Amino acid sequence: MHIAEAPGGVERYLVTILTKFKQYPKFEHILVCSSSFDIDKFNGLVKEVLVIDEMKNALSLTHDVKSTLLVRKAIKSYNPEIIYCHSSKAGAIGRMANLGIKNKLVYNAHGWSFNIRGSSLKKIKFYETIERMLAPFADKIVCISEYEKKSALKHKICNADKLLVINNGIDYEEFENQKPKCRNDLGIPEDAFVVGAIGRLTKQKAPDVFVKMAKMVKEKIPNAFFLMVGDDIGSGYCRVEIEKQIEEEKLKESFLITGWVNNPIDYMNCFDVATLLSRWEGFGLVLPEYMYMKKPIVATNVDAIPYVVGDAGILVDMDDYESAAYSIIKIYEDHKCKEELIRKEIIRVKLFDAQKTVSELAKLFSLLIKL
Repeated sequence: MHIAEAPGGVERYLVTILTKFKQYPKFEHILVCSSSFDIDKFNGLVKEVLVIDEMKNALSLTHDVKSTLLVRKAIKSYNPEIIYCHSSKAGAIGRMANLGIKNKLVYNAHGWSFNIRGSSLKKIKFYETIERMLAPFADKIVCISEYEKKSALKHKICNADKLLVINNGIDYEEFENQKPKCRNDLGIPEDAFVVGAIGRLTKQKAPDVFVKMAKMVKEKIPNAFFLMVGDDIGSGYCRVEIEKQIEEEKLKESFLITGWVNNPIDYMNCFDVATLLSRWEGFGLVLPEYMYMKKPIVATNVDAIPYVVGDAGILVDMDDYESAAYSIIKIYEDHKCKEELIRKEIIRVKLFDAQKTVSELAKLFSLLIKL
């Protein structure tokens, strides 16, 4: 039984691993998720989907208690041999719901909440306390990168023997089935130098920094065009602010925000350079996707990003839009630099194969239930 609340990266992770799990027919999967999930994506991947409307991202005693009771009811009804909880909210709900039932339980934070930049010290301590309190109720905690494991140990969440690093991975077959977008489809000039970013328009992904970087790049590269694939998936406040910033910087004619799309990798075909300027990142699944598509990367040197990118990209400090702009200009001007980055990407992307991710998960699940 997979328990998940947060869409976005978690949803993509689940679709990827469940697709690959088809080769292991001994495992049957049930998805318990929030109403924010696109359940059509899981057709043919899971035996059943149970949507719990009460499961919300925001802290709410009423909703959290109700969703915990409903998840507990589902656990008793389905009696799964293994429960796999995804993200901190679903992880807390799933572990509390399983108290006393004692089904085998695996937890994956998909990025620790206490690493969120901009959180108050009080909130960070709260997240740490919750994770420490609930850690004993997981048989294993999966870390999506070596950085995540080191972070858990640094914050004394649990002992090292409870932590298992299983890298996130991408499904190579997904790229074979993609339907690449043409520049003409998006109204982008064919001769444009396109700087792209894929991700939600949130403080974490730093779209404001992307716009500041874009202004500097445009001054040096007149035919530069900027493509942001994503949306804020919420009130619209962040997107409104970003669009206002784009207008103020006089970049409107050289900028496109696609809004929410179900197939973001289709848009990578238009990129000349790919960016991830996040302020914090538990992994950054889009990075190996960029690598597979042979798009030179400029990303921030925060959290798990340097672990994923290695030397196959250019790293800059968080919020340093000037260095990001200079790096992009260097890739534009220096063909050898671009070719060397792509050469290294081709090698490094092999570390992040979803087939390996699922093989290691299947091994873990088999050990837990002694198949």
